[in-house]
Amino acid sequence: MTTYVLAQLTIHDRPRYDRYAAQFMDVLAPFEGRVLAADEAPDVVEGDWPHQKVVLIEFADRDEAVRWASSPEYRKIAVDREAATVATVMMVSGLQPWGGR
Repeated sequence: MTTYVLAQLTIHDRPRYDRYAAQFMDVLAPFEGRVLAADEAPDVVEGDWPHQKVVLIEFADRDEAVRWASSPEYRKIAVDREAATVATVMMVSGLQPWGGR
């Protein structure tokens, strides 16, 4: 089942975050993840939201998302993201297609 990674970020060290971002797509590609959205100025239409950036990534399934998130290649660059941001990151299961079993 499709799995999404949703990251909500507040960036407090832009140069270090930019170093992470510059390497991100090359590290994501072997895991066939797809960035569906990335926005540093999303419109909050209801409620309070304390962050400044949101990123939504799609994977074929949870195993592939976990494989990417725990890979040595990602862990190496994630050190910069973790140091440069305050973040909430979630894995969210996709829905079954209508009529599917």
